[in-house]
Amino acid sequence: MDAEEFSLPRSRSASERLHALVPGGAHTYAKGDDQYPDGLAPVISHGRGAHVWDVDGNRYVEYGSGLRSVSLGHAHPRVLEAVRRELDRGSNFVRPSVVEVEAAEHFLATVPTAEMVKFAKNGSDVTTAAVRLARAVTGRRLVAVCGDQPFFSVDDWFIGTTPMSAGIPAATTELTVAFPYGDLAATEELLTRYRGEVACLVLEPAGHTEPPPGYLAGLRELADRHGCVLVFDEMITGFRWSEAGAQGLYGVVPDLSTFGKALGNGFAVSALAGRRDLMERGGLRGVGERVFLLSTTHGAETHSLAAAMAVQTTYVEEGVTARLHALGERLADGVREAAAATGVGDHVVVRGRASNLVYATLDERRQPSQPYRTLFLRQLLAGGVLAPSFVVSSALDEADIDHTVDVVAGACAVYRKALDAGDPTPWLGGRPVKPVFRRLA
Repeated sequence: MDAEEFSLPRSRSASERLHALVPGGAHTYAKGDDQYPDGLAPVISHGRGAHVWDVDGNRYVEYGSGLRSVSLGHAHPRVLEAVRRELDRGSNFVRPSVVEVEAAEHFLATVPTAEMVKFAKNGSDVTTAAVRLARAVTGRRLVAVCGDQPFFSVDDWFIGTTPMSAGIPAATTELTVAFPYGDLAATEELLTRYRGEVACLVLEPAGHTEPPPGYLAGLRELADRHGCVLVFDEMITGFRWSEAGAQGLYGVVPDLSTFGKALGNGFAVSALAGRRDLMERGGLRGVGERVFLLSTTHGAETHSLAAAMAVQTTYVEEGVTARLHALGERLADGVREAAAATGVGDHVVVRGRASNLVYATLDERRQPSQPYRTLFLRQLLAGGVLAPSFVVSSALDEADIDHTVDVVAGACAVYRKALDAGDPTPWLGGRPVKPVFRRLA
């Protein structure tokens, strides 16, 4: 369908109802309609496999499903079978379920670099628990986060460092400092400047670029030498890099690590894992002052833990991580060829590991551009591709990839017209998309 003719009246109506009742019109800022072209933010009816349908009846090939959480595809039969089995047995009790034992054993067998694990419902809670634990065991106040990475937690220690810091006291923000990814010398300088004050180094161990040779091992050595806790945020790298995350792929063991997203294939489950001597500080058998590590009413719901076990089993038995890489490589090659063929290879740029692809939309000066991103998204949506990123799920097949590449080729042809005109405005259909983190609405 031509992008100029594409419209979503029922989605627009549903969005209006959402905005009247829900601040931001969504429960996650990254799902907000400001992330999509004006009037073209689909409201989803249902999904199956690699496809979703909106309330207007349109079907899309979907990427980045559930903000990278649905890596096996929607309504995966093996996961649903495990969930249904537990739902019939009850989901939450006054004492731990035997499922909690099984899930912990399963997780630690999948991530053997960890010795203990505690489950929760979202990534923010477990990452903040890691920070709290690091402060407790070191007696230090400062948290050092990788400043080149976009998100770690909704809690004050991190959100206070973003443009959306309203409501967070400056005194809290001053307790978080930043280090650059891939630069050991700068990190050592930071640790020396704040000698004896930094409780932990928090980072995603890998992202849109591979770690420089020796970098993660160098961080491990720096943390040991300066007496701080090394925390790997494996929300994205978990399962997509290897079943045991980046630590399993690169062979560098953090003190603590956090998992979520792909762990539940859309069901709410996250995990804090790490060294026994640290984790026991939040238990009943530790030595010294107790740490309020994690205590959540719904953190161990049986159906979510069953989903996690089914996901882990599926990944191992079906070689899912390898499939994600193969699909991503086919997609990346196709998009790059389509962009080059239409003369926009320097403007529509695919980046990242094959299992976790993103794209950049660059303007005439090859600078990141929200208007050009808007143009590109409009063309993709009209072609039946819902792609805020190009993060693949294992439910995609080669036909889905080939369709996506065909739609991208058409989008790139329009992109070329806008570059030649020196102005994408005629192809936007309204206001441009906006970054999530911004001070004003």
